[in-house]
Amino acid sequence: MAVHDECKLKFLELKAKRTYRFIVYKIEEKQKQVVVEKFGEPTESYEDFAASLPADECRYAVYDFDFVTEENCQKSRIFFIAWSPDTARVRSKMIYASSKDRFKRELDGIQVELQATDPTEMGLDVIKSRAT
Repeated sequence: MAVHDECKLKFLELKAKRTYRFIVYKIEEKQKQVVVEKFGEPTESYEDFAASLPADECRYAVYDFDFVTEENCQKSRIFFIAWSPDTARVRSKMIYASSKDRFKRELDGIQVELQATDPTEMGLDVIKSRAT
């Protein structure tokens, strides 16, 4: 599975310049490559991000999560989320599962990885607990 250059470029912008809050990636099966489907502005919320994932199709996503530690320090963690809902096609789930590690290696700087099959597995409470 090839990775479109834009995937890495947008990720670098999210990581270094904080241009985006999140990026959603999609595998184009005909072209056999991962492409950027959507990105969220820095002002967008976690709910906006969660709503941008399709209910019955797999996606990869990167989310830049800001939080404050118990010591009152402002921090951020970059999450990689492999979204694979139960209602997605089996073939699609297999393609996403088999391509995930290679794609993730292309995005240097991911701090936390989540695998989610329904929205509760990537809820804000899960993100918060995994960030610290």
